[in-house]
Amino acid sequence: MSQSTNRMLTRVKAVYLFIKNNGPVTTTEIANEFEITDRTVQRDLNVLAYNGLVTSPHKGQWDVTKKKVKIS
Repeated sequence: MSQSTNRMLTRVKAVYLFIKNNGPVTTTEIANEFEITDRTVQRDLNVLAYNGLVTSPHKGQWDVTKKKVKIS
């Protein structure tokens, strides 16, 4: 796995855990927490949403789903 892919997966995992511990949160709150752009946050959220791990009950707010996740 490339270094950039590994870095992205680590960040996506951290974003998921941040939402799980603080949700619901906004895209801007995530961007500020991780010091990344809103666009990068959106790409990470797309990965999580595609896998059924997060949902956006209100525009711009994100929360985790009830899907079981094993975090290693």
